[in-house]
Amino acid sequence: MELTDRKEIIVRFSEVDSMRIVWHGNYLRYFEDGRESFGLKYNLGYLDVYRHNIMIPLVKINCDFKSPLAYGDTAIVETRFIPAEAAKIVFEYKILRKQDLVIAATGTSTQVFLTREGELLLTAPGFFNDWKKQWGL
Repeated sequence: MELTDRKEIIVRFSEVDSMRIVWHGNYLRYFEDGRESFGLKYNLGYLDVYRHNIMIPLVKINCDFKSPLAYGDTAIVETRFIPAEAAKIVFEYKILRKQDLVIAATGTSTQVFLTREGELLLTAPGFFNDWKKQWGL
């Protein structure tokens, strides 16, 4: 089973640079918006995880820019969960310009599990294994 989410974002004036295109750092914010939307849809939001005394910081993120977004464009952020055997959460992203479905950017992110005290967990916590089973992963 594949778990994906789609979220629309309207590019705001504050997100563009002097060239009138989305400043590159905002694409990482769009990835964050995608992760949050995914978490709400599939009950894997930051607060859901935090209730289990776990934090999931980003340890790796990449973004490949394909075609610029501009002020007023509507972007579609597609977020896909990538199953992993290791104790980590991996997402793959695709950002499309809604008007013509041109790919604006693609990327991936990796998060790890930490206790609230900051200790790295080398095995996935039980609630996450239960979550994967719930979704047939």
